[in-house]
Amino acid sequence: MTNKKDINAGIIIIGNEILSGRTKDTNTSTLATWLNSLGIKVEEVRVIPDKKITIIETVNLFRNKFKYVFTSGGIGPTHDDITSESISEAFNISYGAHKEAFSILEKYYNPGEFNEGRQKMAWMPVDANLILNPTSGAPGFYVENVFCLPGVPSILKAMLGGIQNKITGGEPILSHTINLRTVESEIAKSLTEVQNKNSEVEIGSYPFFRAGKLGVSLVLRGTDQNKIDICNSEILKFVNNKKIDIIN
Repeated sequence: MTNKKDINAGIIIIGNEILSGRTKDTNTSTLATWLNSLGIKVEEVRVIPDKKITIIETVNLFRNKFKYVFTSGGIGPTHDDITSESISEAFNISYGAHKEAFSILEKYYNPGEFNEGRQKMAWMPVDANLILNPTSGAPGFYVENVFCLPGVPSILKAMLGGIQNKITGGEPILSHTINLRTVESEIAKSLTEVQNKNSEVEIGSYPFFRAGKLGVSLVLRGTDQNKIDICNSEILKFVNNKKIDIIN
């Protein structure tokens, strides 16, 4: 049985347009934020091309490595949308017109509009479970622990509510941010000492450049607010001792 603290997920972003830089990936942030709120920690994200063997190999690796896997992209109507077919092969399930998905799309479009291209969006692993799409009709799907969502950010976001009752989360992952007017080298030793004493709180250090000046954001993450508060107090203690400015 999976310990609640061990509930994790991997995200696979599929699409040549992401790798080429033509399209900006925002789905990782959307999925990770949503999963964290459910107490599911995202442990790995990969961006891969629209290449069948790569999709199959990555999905098979992730579904054995993580409790949940989420894919984004490649389930549309065009020739390079091959995620559905790849998932079918990864699970060794027949790929074809999904009866329920076909019926949903047939009712969604006006007579004569449900052409061959749009019918392709109903092709998927034939016994997959559907993820309903309140925005544009075309459903996503899931097989076992792999959830396949579209690449269009607004549509992906709208579909998340439909799968919340399909997954089991743990304790929500909380976070607290401290913004400092400093550089990492000035706080590295003190920060390491705090981290070593607070192993159940994850401390991330992220440099930034704002208003012409350097700074560092410290992000404290964990499931116990009390432990985050203790960690925060210890950081503020050395920050005050070093006379480092805190940016609100």
